[in-house]
Amino acid sequence: MTGMARMLYSLFLYLATPWIAMRLLWRARRQPKYLRHLRERWALWWTQPLSPRTEGGTLWLHAVSVGEMRAAQPLVAALRAWRPRADLLITCMTPTGRAVAETLYGTTAGVRIAYLPYDYPGATRRFLKHFRPCLGILLETEIWPNLMAATTCRHLPVVLANARLSRRSARGYARVAALARPAIRGLAAVAAQGEADANRLALLGAPRITVCGNLKFDVTPDPELLRLGENWRARLVPQQRPVWLAASTREGEEILLLDAFQRLRVPNALLVIVPRHPERFDAVTALAATREFSPQRRSRGMPNPEHRVWVGDSMGELAAYYRMADLAFVGGSLLPLGGQNLIEAAACGCPVLVGPHTFNFARASMDAIAAGAARRVYSVEDMATAAQRLLEDPSARRRMSGAGLAFAATYRGATERIMEVLRMATAIPDTGGSPR
Repeated sequence: MTGMARMLYSLFLYLATPWIAMRLLWRARRQPKYLRHLRERWALWWTQPLSPRTEGGTLWLHAVSVGEMRAAQPLVAALRAWRPRADLLITCMTPTGRAVAETLYGTTAGVRIAYLPYDYPGATRRFLKHFRPCLGILLETEIWPNLMAATTCRHLPVVLANARLSRRSARGYARVAALARPAIRGLAAVAAQGEADANRLALLGAPRITVCGNLKFDVTPDPELLRLGENWRARLVPQQRPVWLAASTREGEEILLLDAFQRLRVPNALLVIVPRHPERFDAVTALAATREFSPQRRSRGMPNPEHRVWVGDSMGELAAYYRMADLAFVGGSLLPLGGQNLIEAAACGCPVLVGPHTFNFARASMDAIAAGAARRVYSVEDMATAAQRLLEDPSARRRMSGAGLAFAATYRGATERIMEVLRMATAIPDTGGSPR
């Protein structure tokens, strides 16, 4: 039954190839970088030689997009310290994730960056044959049936690190158990974020699970970005402008946030909107203009007094926006999208509002609220009321800021616990090589 399920899944992928290609073209209309490195999407390496073997082998880390790539920073540093003679292969699935990887590691010796190919049987085999990794590390929930089958055939140990599994995702995996269970059982070990994640993964057959915490707590804000945010803040001081940040917003949320902003009775308030996806910068700017908010874009300079909305159309500067803001709403949570990472806001000392839908960061959200670093809102009206009260109460914001810094510091340490899982799950000698 298992083999039949994967065969049918693979057949579906092959039949869907024209649709996959069309989807890439469609997304490239807004983000042309989707058309770059197309061969990597199907692991078509015939014009390139096999990746050369290195003395320490190749460690492979997969981080699907921007959030995972940034969360991986302390783990990358730990891997480099653990195996200094090894090459590091970093894969992703999105152009924005690749851009972050290239910014962080593009000039680092011994680091290669590529797309993980789509989960065709042949593509996964070609990928592994080309790069010949000796250890695979998948971040969060990136488990693919054909990829895991190929790693099993090559006796390649693969660890699921910083693993999380929401109730919704667990139900989805359970519906395709004939595909999901063999893939999950093929893991060498799992480093779960929390007990709830560990329990759900165990029900799906995951082996050797250890609760290690969340890597995102180990990411320290870039001092240069914090200085940039402080500089922005200083430039707004003469205007005496309270700043409300809407960070990592998703489609459909901005109109609700603009509704809430219109309800504010805070003189001279500035709303800063930083959309999650760069292809939406234009649409969000146009939406703010329809409300007569005279939006300004980050790429075109600082907001003047007549600008009521500033659109953060830049990548990789979220820490600067958090340091600039008096208050932040963390997006993806006002609509049933699961929420985005609120840990970075807390680590920057920014008071946080989140919506009712935070299942992607359930434990972190609950703990941040319990610590006094965040507050939950349930509607546009609730959002406006909470923002009004906090923007008018500096002492409450200071308490939330301090609570956020303490909260972020308390939960650090996931990196070393994950490294211990990697050491225990693998038997790779220091002079190791790659499996044939």
